[in-house]
Amino acid sequence: MDDRAPRTGSFTFAPGGRAERLSHSRGQAHGPDPVRPEPYGAPPQLGTEVWVREGRGLRLTPVGRYLLSVSERLLPQFAHAEHIVDQFARGERGTLRVGMECHPCYRWLLQIVGPFLRAWPDVDLDVRQKFQFGGIAALFGHEIDLLVTPDPLRKKGLEFVPVFPYEHVLVVPGDHPLASKDYVLPPDLAEETLITYPVEPERLDIYSHFFFPAETAPRRQQIIETTDILLQMVACGRGVAALPDWLVREYQAQLDIAPVRLGRRGIKKQLFVGVRRGEAKVDFLADFIRLAKNNPPPARRPRKPKARSPHKGAARPGRAR
Repeated sequence: MDDRAPRTGSFTFAPGGRAERLSHSRGQAHGPDPVRPEPYGAPPQLGTEVWVREGRGLRLTPVGRYLLSVSERLLPQFAHAEHIVDQFARGERGTLRVGMECHPCYRWLLQIVGPFLRAWPDVDLDVRQKFQFGGIAALFGHEIDLLVTPDPLRKKGLEFVPVFPYEHVLVVPGDHPLASKDYVLPPDLAEETLITYPVEPERLDIYSHFFFPAETAPRRQQIIETTDILLQMVACGRGVAALPDWLVREYQAQLDIAPVRLGRRGIKKQLFVGVRRGEAKVDFLADFIRLAKNNPPPARRPRKPKARSPHKGAARPGRAR
């Protein structure tokens, strides 16, 4: 953040105007005229400087930076409140803004969206995945109303409702040597190409629960944004991936892929829906949560990989190991 500001006119607290602008024309900032004896940038109601002169401009003091951080949190809430009031004034219920911290969960979300929109014709739905400071911060900052995440943070002011359990599994081609194993260990993937979503390794379960504890890593990591392309790459022998077991089961009807347990005990996960405390009782929010809990992915047993003939143990031409 640049603490400097121009001398006249107005200056913006934060880049892009997130915290609005504070007028200081002729040196005023909701405070005294600079010809008076108070220190420059020190409104009498604060008793301390908010900014100081620096050459031809102004620089925020620690107090000014603190007020900036407060305004960055509060102004989006005021803007959201104004937007909601305006919607009510027009006879609308508003928009449910859903944040997603689960890339593969879009496929599951589709079975929730249709029933929800039909049940609430005066409520719009907006799904967001990119957040400036993460999903939890977006929920606190009123950027979203509801967060779908497998990794909740238990913080005061938030509540998380469990939706359904699942297991995070390795996905390999149906004729891969690992497909017939009951489970794999980190050294088994030392020569593999791991295909992942564009997420930091620290936030990927296969790294945080599988590779990092063993202090190892796959030979190579390849980033793919879409689930369809990612699993096509796996089915064609270009690498392996780690995904929820329910998603692998769905795609097995279309692709020759197989799930394998990660570690002897597996990686057990749970999907959650998070809301701000007290808001889970809002009617359309409560109904979305009810639909989410009542529509888990199908609990079908995964299809066993095909038995391999001896010549299939060898790698395909062009396969990444």
